Amino acid sequence: MTGRTPCLLLLLGIAQMAAAAPITYEIDPNHTHPMFEADHLDGLSTWRAIFRKTTGSVILDASASQGSVDILIDMSSVDFGHDKLNDIAVNSAAPPIFEAAKYPVAHYQGTLEQFVGGSPHAVVGRLTMHGVTRPVTLHIDSFKCMINPLTKREVCGAEASADLDRSEFGITVGKPYGFRMNVHLRIQVEAIRAD
Repeated sequence: MTGRTPCLLLLLGIAQMAAAAPITYEIDPNHTHPMFEADHLDGLSTWRAIFRKTTGSVILDASASQGSVDILIDMSSVDFGHDKLNDIAVNSAAPPIFEAAKYPVAHYQGTLEQFVGGSPHAVVGRLTMHGVTRPVTLHIDSFKCMINPLTKREVCGAEASADLDRSEFGITVGKPYGFRMNVHLRIQVEAIRAD
């Protein structure tokens, strides 16, 4: 064994440790839009909206099957495709909906779970919205990391979903008229490697 061999092995070991280290990805606001579906009049129709402004980060250590997410959603950026409804959702206090002046952001923090082949299949966390914090588990329907061919930077993307009861967050608009309180979340997210 030559004198160079131990140095080479040491360098390889350092490289492997670096590769296994947690990597931080910053949310790409141009490709991340949480969406929700909510009932109108007990099944008469389904209302859908997206939030246009989302920030945050994802930390991923695929080799250790670990990671976390920390996401902030600007509640005033909700878009139903209907300006009057957007204004009501953001500003109405009677009945209260998002009350964005009082509760400007929704905050979700969680840990990546159920790794298979280096990819997580769930996020177990807590959502703070409308001044209330409740557990919410996101199911990751697809997950992929790659080098973006346009930017030449590493990016990870996912499709996630969950169901929650909005009345648990104090948002009960429409309940006296039979509106169902269940809300289905569908989230598209992309995050760019920070380093």
